[in-house]
Amino acid sequence: MEKKERLEGRGSLDMDEKKTAIRVSDLVKIYKLYDKPGDRLKEAFGFAKGRHRQHYALNGVSLAIHQGETVGIIGTNGSGKSTILKIITGVLNPTAGQVEVNGRISALLELGAGFNMEYNGIENIYLNGTMIGFSEKEIDEKLQDILDFADIGDYVNQPVKTYSSGMFVRLAFAVAINIEPEILIVDEALSVGDVFFQAKCYHKFEEFKKLGKTIVFVSHDLSSISKYCDRVILLNKGTKLGEGSPKEMIDAYKRVLVGQYEQPEESAFGTDGGYNLLHDKQLRDAAQKAGGVNPELLEYGTKAAEIEEYYITDDAGVRSSAVVKGGAFQIHMKVRFSQDVPAPIFAFSFKNVIGVEITGTNTMAEKAFLESVKAGEVKEITFTQKMSLQGGEYLLSLGVTGYEGDRFEVYHRLYDVLNITVISDKNTVGYYDMDSEICVK
Repeated sequence: MEKKERLEGRGSLDMDEKKTAIRVSDLVKIYKLYDKPGDRLKEAFGFAKGRHRQHYALNGVSLAIHQGETVGIIGTNGSGKSTILKIITGVLNPTAGQVEVNGRISALLELGAGFNMEYNGIENIYLNGTMIGFSEKEIDEKLQDILDFADIGDYVNQPVKTYSSGMFVRLAFAVAINIEPEILIVDEALSVGDVFFQAKCYHKFEEFKKLGKTIVFVSHDLSSISKYCDRVILLNKGTKLGEGSPKEMIDAYKRVLVGQYEQPEESAFGTDGGYNLLHDKQLRDAAQKAGGVNPELLEYGTKAAEIEEYYITDDAGVRSSAVVKGGAFQIHMKVRFSQDVPAPIFAFSFKNVIGVEITGTNTMAEKAFLESVKAGEVKEITFTQKMSLQGGEYLLSLGVTGYEGDRFEVYHRLYDVLNITVISDKNTVGYYDMDSEICVK
């Protein structure tokens, strides 16, 4: 019970302190899954029963979001994040449970949802505004603000089917954010569009927060979750695992990714419906894959030495694929030797997502290990360092190499073996933060 209090107690607000903008009670969403398309047809016409199996996209989820809060919803793929937003906005109907919304919602769930592809940008602005409940006069008053924010020039007079994905999201977001909603709901939409547009959107978030608007957004960008959210809700496999401060929930999410999150043991589903990952090997294996391991990594080498285990630990010693900028972290390798090797070199390197090699080191450069190793030995190597990379996604490569006489040998290399997420609430210019101390007199 202690852990539940830790995850759900801190960071949540007393219900009486603020008015509730959104309240969700015991929400359930069940989909029928069929092995073959024909089974759905047979069941629909009554020729066969029980051809489907039930999939719980949401299973007994309850939460309250207060007016003026910025709340993030995080979780692995398939955890129910987008489903709950669609139910809140009325796009989907729940199987069971209740949803109460107090305030006018503007939602950006799927790029251009509600846009007519044959209409031009101006026509779609009026179409969307009308669907949200604005009069033509009110849209007239907002039109210039929308056009200025979207900043797509003369394309606004062209059919949206001719737009790039970037222009599409700019217009959709401009409409959603400039109609003065009381509640703004965004689902991963900011992952499209260039960095300048994203900065403009987040600046608008800040304006909304100051005006006391309510913002709910789903994102895999943990840096944005950390920076902008007052509170975070963690979902997994359709259940709510916890809610609390961004730091608490990001830490819990990192444990989910590597299958180390454990709920109280009153039942397999915990006291609040949160699934105990350690009771389900299949789910744990899936979580390991979600934890940054690349299933299609490139590997080669003579295998005289073989990397048989590798992982990252954060500053708390927890296995994770996410590291907080400025904090310490460790890269671990376990290497088994099948042959004598005169002087193995253990190495790692980081690339960005477009393949630019950014940094790395090895035991020879660090003068940390210059010994020979016998066949049958196992070495465990730990690189400890401070994370100074900017927030974002990176790929980690590992290697065991060495020299046999003048000949360079690759015993085992694993390229792009892990995806590492750097979480940051302050990004500076370039790849690295210079960690400057500034004095102005």
